[in-house]
Amino acid sequence: MAQPLYRAMGRRAGHAAPPSEGRSYIEHDDRVIGGFPTRKKKGRGPFRAKLYMDQGNRSRNRGGGGPPRPRLEDRDGDVAMNDTTTDNPRSRYNPYGQRAPRHGEDWPARDQGGPSNIHVTVRRDTPPRDQRGGNRENRNRWFKVTIPQGRRYDKNWILSSIQSASSVPFIPIEFHFDRMRAEFYVEGGQVASALQQVSRSITDKEDNKIVILVTPCNPPRSTQKEFKDLKDEDIVHLKLCMSRRYDGALQALDLKDVRNDAELQTKSVMVILSKRNHMEAVLRIIEENIPELLALDLSNNKLFRLEDLVELPQKAPLLKHLNLSGNELKTERELDRLKGMKLQELWLDGNPLCDSFRDQSTYISAIRERFPKLLRLDGHDLPPPIAFDVETPTTLPPSKGSYFGSDDIKVLVLRFLHQYYSVYDSGDRQALLDAYHDGACCSINIPFFTQNQSRNNLSDYFKDSRNVKKQKDPIMRYKLLKHTRLNVVAFLNELPKTLHDINSFVIDITAQTNTLLCFAVHGIFKEVEGKFRDSMRAFNRVFIAVPAPNAGLCIVNDQLHVRQATPEEIRKAFVTPAPTPSSSPVPTLPSTHQEMLQAFSLQSGMNLEWSQKCLIDNDWDFARAAQIFTQLKLEGKIPDVAFLK
Repeated sequence: MAQPLYRAMGRRAGHAAPPSEGRSYIEHDDRVIGGFPTRKKKGRGPFRAKLYMDQGNRSRNRGGGGPPRPRLEDRDGDVAMNDTTTDNPRSRYNPYGQRAPRHGEDWPARDQGGPSNIHVTVRRDTPPRDQRGGNRENRNRWFKVTIPQGRRYDKNWILSSIQSASSVPFIPIEFHFDRMRAEFYVEGGQVASALQQVSRSITDKEDNKIVILVTPCNPPRSTQKEFKDLKDEDIVHLKLCMSRRYDGALQALDLKDVRNDAELQTKSVMVILSKRNHMEAVLRIIEENIPELLALDLSNNKLFRLEDLVELPQKAPLLKHLNLSGNELKTERELDRLKGMKLQELWLDGNPLCDSFRDQSTYISAIRERFPKLLRLDGHDLPPPIAFDVETPTTLPPSKGSYFGSDDIKVLVLRFLHQYYSVYDSGDRQALLDAYHDGACCSINIPFFTQNQSRNNLSDYFKDSRNVKKQKDPIMRYKLLKHTRLNVVAFLNELPKTLHDINSFVIDITAQTNTLLCFAVHGIFKEVEGKFRDSMRAFNRVFIAVPAPNAGLCIVNDQLHVRQATPEEIRKAFVTPAPTPSSSPVPTLPSTHQEMLQAFSLQSGMNLEWSQKCLIDNDWDFARAAQIFTQLKLEGKIPDVAFLK
């Protein structure tokens, strides 16, 4: 029978607590805050109240007020239960110390009365490691090169500039971007020393010095022999292993420490789940054989990122229990890869990210923010999530069309946009100088992507993006603004060549005075040149304009937002070709028809081409054409392009 937990407040000074054998999570402990039991790791518990620790510190600082702190330790290294490490009150919160046995092969069956197994991990002797981690022999050979603001620049420009400035040639390994950083690996101390000397010796076109940081590291993953690709026969053995580890009754798959699976080792197969193609193989097997999976145990697999698990919600849509404990996840931001999964239970203890929280409530809040329906975290019951019952599904009403306010403004804005985008899509945008004020200002921004971008990404717009949600530097915010019409048009000429779908435009007048007009334009365009040719984009553009001397508009502020078009937007784009408005009647028409056409165009407000189309469809019956036009206009079935003149 399991011995009861000893309470710290109930022991006498100088008496060490007996070891806890067969401890159960449901036993009572007065040191529990919110019903969470205290587990021992170097004398610290996961949910020890801060007030309790502070009182202990104050008691020792005053020299009294509590029992003396015992420091009993036997030869086997067992420390007394009431030993605490609160000498440093500013130390970070460590939510999980060495825990009692949590679960065995029956982990998903805890609520069904299944037995609990105790697992013992034996640490093998490893080569000596330096203070930063990693084998010293490897760290003397491999170095990680980091450019803190490298994402602002093109990859080829960065590498060619560094190669030119470096006194020693080098081969960049695994070049990639991590948030705003550009990173790659090099081999050899001479190369590392040469790259350190290059730091701040390279400047960009804005005279900003390029900082290069070089730090020793372990060999990159692509150079390690253990990370070999799985062959077809290896996939067969992996399927057999997963079949053996799958519990059909509980719909649970146990892949804990799968790299050390005994049967796989006898077949000389090593499954490294931290390698992308190995994890993809596992997810593919799950999708093809057990899509009804409810519980997945990936603990103790040395996972340092969750990017390879992004497709897990699609492969196993019914997954409710996920165990990621004992891995190497360093930040809770990795969990954003799985954000949106409807998990009910999650295990994270044993990951470095658990040491980064101040207290229990902060830890729970950060995880609950990503998984709102979570009921259990690391074996502890959480308060039920706050939710609102919705009796009927809520659907958004269909969006309305353009809003102009008046017919005069409508004609003015449509004429301006037609002329503007005719020049913009012509290939030479220099003629747009007449459309901008001498002191005009322009900016562009794109969404900030945290996951792998698809082929049709927005890399051509990234370096000029002024997304103020991500760009916090006020100096860079100012530099990303394009001032004066010369700089604005020069910037627009550098953007990819485009073709806009005029029929997709939705225009809204947002502000109007006698001397100022503000309107927003939403629409679809595609790129017609470059590596992303025929890629569909959606845009939102806000123009602030003032009257021009030629009775037109002059832009003083231009804000452009570009994003990838949705499948629905792509489906509707460029379905109907935009007609080219004509400015004069067709000369082959009889004089009577020409006079009727001019009168109909004047009264309806449509251009001559659409007026002629309406009259032809009604056999040049002016009265019937006017009646049909009025009816269609009330129903909103006449496109805006019909009024472009």
